[in-house]
Amino acid sequence: MMQVLLTGADDEGLGAALEALGAEVTRVEGIATRESLDAAGLEAAHTLVLTEMDDASAIPVAKEANTEIRIVAYSRDSLPEFARGQADLAIDPALLAADVVAEELVDGRVDTEA
Repeated sequence: MMQVLLTGADDEGLGAALEALGAEVTRVEGIATRESLDAAGLEAAHTLVLTEMDDASAIPVAKEANTEIRIVAYSRDSLPEFARGQADLAIDPALLAADVVAEELVDGRVDTEA
């Protein structure tokens, strides 16, 4: 089963769309820090989804702790410059609906070279 950590408000419903397809989604409460990510299961997680760019500082933290984790930004806001090289995929919800993104992530058709 695909384990996903999700940070941010998730106003678009990506977490629910992922769960509907069988992914195990753990929501990281508050600001994403090393401690909150570890408590949510960072070591075993397959994907970290950020829905708010206030949590972008979690990207290098997550990559350091779990070199295999896939980082997906699903937000209308742009990734900060420092995080762009470490995120695997950045998607604007205005361009792709949550159910489409969830299907692509779960089915594995979105590779980590995006």
